Formats: sequence, C-alpha cells, structure tokens
Amino acid sequence: MKHLCTCFFLIIIFTLQISAQPNIIIILTDDQGWGDVSFNGNSNLSTPHIDELANNGIIFNRFFVEPVCSPTRAEILTGRYHVRSGVYSTSRGGERMNADEVTIAQILKNNGYKTAIYGKWHNGMQAPYHPNAKGFDDFYGFASGHWGNYFSPMLEHNGKIVQGNGFLADDLTDHAISYIENNKDHPFFLLLSLNTPHSPMQVPQKYWDGKKDKPLAIHNIYPASEDTMFTKAALAMVENIDDNVGRINAKISQLNLEEETIVIFMSDNGPNGVRWNGGMKGKKGSTDEGGVRVPMAMKWKGHIRPGIKTETIASGIDILPTLLDLVGIDHVYSNPIDGISLKSILNENSSEADRYLFQFWQKRTSVRSQYFRLDDQDRLYHMQLDSGQVRDVQQDYPEQYQAMLSAKKDWVDNVASLLDYDSSRPITIGYPGFEFHQIPARDAEFSGNIHRSNRHPNCTFLSNWTALNDEIYWNVDIVEEGDFSVEIFYTCPEEDVGSSFELTCGDARITSKITVAFDPPFTGAINDIYPRMESDTKDFKSMSIGEFRLSKGPQKLSLKALDIPGNSVMDFRLLMLRRVK
Repeated sequence: MKHLCTCFFLIIIFTLQISAQPNIIIILTDDQGWGDVSFNGNSNLSTPHIDELANNGIIFNRFFVEPVCSPTRAEILTGRYHVRSGVYSTSRGGERMNADEVTIAQILKNNGYKTAIYGKWHNGMQAPYHPNAKGFDDFYGFASGHWGNYFSPMLEHNGKIVQGNGFLADDLTDHAISYIENNKDHPFFLLLSLNTPHSPMQVPQKYWDGKKDKPLAIHNIYPASEDTMFTKAALAMVENIDDNVGRINAKISQLNLEEETIVIFMSDNGPNGVRWNGGMKGKKGSTDEGGVRVPMAMKWKGHIRPGIKTETIASGIDILPTLLDLVGIDHVYSNPIDGISLKSILNENSSEADRYLFQFWQKRTSVRSQYFRLDDQDRLYHMQLDSGQVRDVQQDYPEQYQAMLSAKKDWVDNVASLLDYDSSRPITIGYPGFEFHQIPARDAEFSGNIHRSNRHPNCTFLSNWTALNDEIYWNVDIVEEGDFSVEIFYTCPEEDVGSSFELTCGDARITSKITVAFDPPFTGAINDIYPRMESDTKDFKSMSIGEFRLSKGPQKLSLKALDIPGNSVMDFRLLMLRRVK
C-alpha cells in the first residue's frame, strides 16, 4: 500500500510539472514582408488581430530570417544556420534537412509536449525528412514549396492523401483550432504554417472585393517597379491571414489559455513582390535588408510585459533557444546551435551585446550587425540611417568594415563551405515505422518525350508520355526491406485508355494497365486573381497497381510503358507506396 501511495504521489507531481509548462503556438506565414502588417505602418491594409498580438506583447522590430522558405524553416526548427543542416535549395531534394538534425518539435515531444504542424512543411517529403519523423505527432498540409490550388486541394494527413476543405488558410486554421480544443488540458506545440501570401494569388472573393478597386496610399521606394494589382492581391491574402489569426486569438481567450500560451507571429522571408516595405532595399530572394527582415511579435499574457518594441537584432535561429529557455527545458545539444535565447530582453527591453547575423542564399552572403549591413558585394551601409542601402560608408567606418569583412570570410570558410550541393541524394523508402511513402512527379527524373507541367517542380505532373523508350525514374534507397502495395495517381482521356506499363525497382516488378478514363478539367487557375507562375492543377485518379517486395539498399525506381495504343500513356502525378504489414 505504501508503494502504491508513493507511485500515486509521483504521478500527481509529474502531472503538475507537465501542466505547468506553457503551450507554444507559432504562426508562420509565407512571403509576407516586414511591411505587410498595419502595426509596422502600412496604411494599404488592416491587420487588427496581428496588431493585437504585437501591441499586447513584444515586437522584435529588427528580426531577420533567410531570403527564401526552406532555409528559414530549417533555422526556426533547429536553431542552426541552414547551411549546417544541408538545405541548399527549395525543391528536388535540396530542401531536406540532414537526417541527424534535431528539431524543436522533437525536443518538446521528448519533454512531454503534444506536437502538430498544419500547413506548409518544405523540409522534406519522405521519412526521415517528413514532419512525422521530425517530432510532429500530427501533420496536415503539404510538404512541397509551391502548391497550385488553394481551394480544396489534394493534401496529406500523416502521409495519407486527403482532400482539403475550402480555402486552404481557413482549412489549416480550422485544424489548428480543433487541435487547441482537443489539447487544452495538456501542453502542446503547434506550428500553424500558413501558405499565403505565396503565389498562386488566390483568396476568398470578399477579401479581393475589398482591395481590387481601392487605390494604394503608399508605394515601394521604386514605384515604377511595383505591380499594383499583385500588391493588392498579396494584401488581400494578408487580410485573410489576419482574420485567421483573430480566430486563433479568440479560441485561446475562450479556453482561458492566454496566460498558459506563448504565441509567436512571423514570416519566412521578405515580400514576394515589389511593394511598400518601409523604404528597405530588396524583396524575397535577396540578402538585402528588405529580403530578410520580417514582422515578428511574441505574446505571453502575464509573462511578457505588453507594449515593448525592441530594436535589438534577432533571428530565426533564436526561436528554438528562446522557447526552450522560456519553458524551462535544459537541453543538451548533439549539434551546436547558432541562435541565442532572447529571454532577457522580453520584459526589460534591454539590448544584447552586438553580434553578427548571416544571411546566405545561392552563394551570396550578407552580414548584419546592430547598426550595419555588409552586403553580398562587400558594400557597407549604416542601416539606422539608410534603410534603402544607398550610400556605401566603408570609408567612414573603416574598423567596422574590416571587422565585418573578416567575420564574413570566417563564416563562409568555416560554415557555408560545409554545405554539400548534392542533388543525387536518393529518396528514402521503407523508413522503419512509416506506412506511407510518397514518390511524386516533383522529384522525378525523366527522359524521351516527357514534359514537366511547369519549371517550378513542386506540385507538377508529367505529360507527353508518348513512346516506349520514355522513362520516369527516381534514385531511391530502400532503408528497410519489405512488401509494399502501390497506387498510381493519373489522368487519361478516353481515346488513350489501354496503355500498359511496368514499375520496376531492382529485381522487383509490377505490370499494370490503364482501363478507366479520367480526364478532368484544369481547376487551379480558375481561382487566380493574378496570373500564376505555378503549374495549373487538376484532379488525379488513384489506381491500385499491385504489390512487390523491395530489398534493402540503393536502387532505381522506374516507370516505363509496355504498350501505347493511343497517343500517350497517362499524365502522371504520384506514386504512393504503402508498407504491407
């Protein structure tokens, strides 16, 4: 009886410790610039719900990330510069973090947290790069960068293909709200990774109606380069984001979780177009100030004094160490991190000692200190006086210039040089513990007459498969041998029905035949409010083609036609391999 009482007491103590840990919600948007919020002075739009987070928490007014999506996301997750984690691109495998990278989700999960991500992942599709393999219990969204349709699109839920429900940002927020409700009595980490205002430019009509005919009050510093209709489309999408942030705020308040929940709002890079951005030079893809400075606000009622606006420079690499510090987790890092905890400035508005932050993309490196930026051409700018980076001041500040040149060279030589631009790294299949293994057209190589539907491969399909010597293939690594069933996602018009094909992987082989026509119309672009850069999209039909046993090791996974009675075999979108238990 004494032992039972002791165990019961320990269970109570453990439960109290767990319940004392605050929840964490990160709302991460896609291609929203520093200037795309009204709390930073943009009178072209209204973001009252995002402003509420900022005004009742702390604004990090000089918060920096990387110029594009995948690198920033890797840095938020790991606290390390993305070049250390192997991220060198935004598609075709270059977006994957190295398998040994440890994410904040893994750390929190190991310390009693429930974890979920809803939305865009963009750091790898197949395990061990998939979010479910990186510490997230629940994932609903898409793993690629671009997505071609935001209205009830094809998505995945923990690896399984599913259909979205309505406008994607709203749908993702619906899932986030349900998650908060279902986990209100247990500490949770929620990453709501919204896909907007990234193109394609789509938004429910009411938001566009409020913007399309309204003149812009302020413009970019280079107004001749601004496409006003694109700007209006982006701002309409941001106002939809704001309404969804309001829904999250309301749910937290309704459940009396405000004092138990840390909420962070931020974006992953600068604006995806030339529009008002506080007079800064640069946009998405640029290592200049405007390409890497983003809105960032943090609220924790009762713990962070409201109304703080700090000018201390900070970065996406600081998210992980700051949050672990706030929730009291003393983690021993297997890989050294680059970020620092910002806890000391949350209530005191004090300044940290000056430091250097590095932005890197496509072998271009820019360095930021508290007051200066050394750009990728080694020009020095005083950022407090010259946000547009007009006047090179290296002659005025020779010591600062030499110090930043030296720091840049050291970082490039000892950190950026570690990056391996290896596009041949194989796709993994059969990772232990995972049932679903997506093999998309996005990651395929192909030969012969086959075409990709768009130069941006993320949500593309392959067409013009017209000859017997045409081939679609992937370099794969079977991590653990086993039996797998296979589905293929295709379209085919009635006149082309009847083609037979084979799927091979090493010595394993499946033969199948298209027997059912499926030729739907294109549906993605019909919702565009501005011409797209992505592939147009359509629905694809799933067909089971059989099972085969795959042996362990690197192999070539290949699709080839055996007979083509019509004009082409099919338009191909995806293979889904499912481990047979």
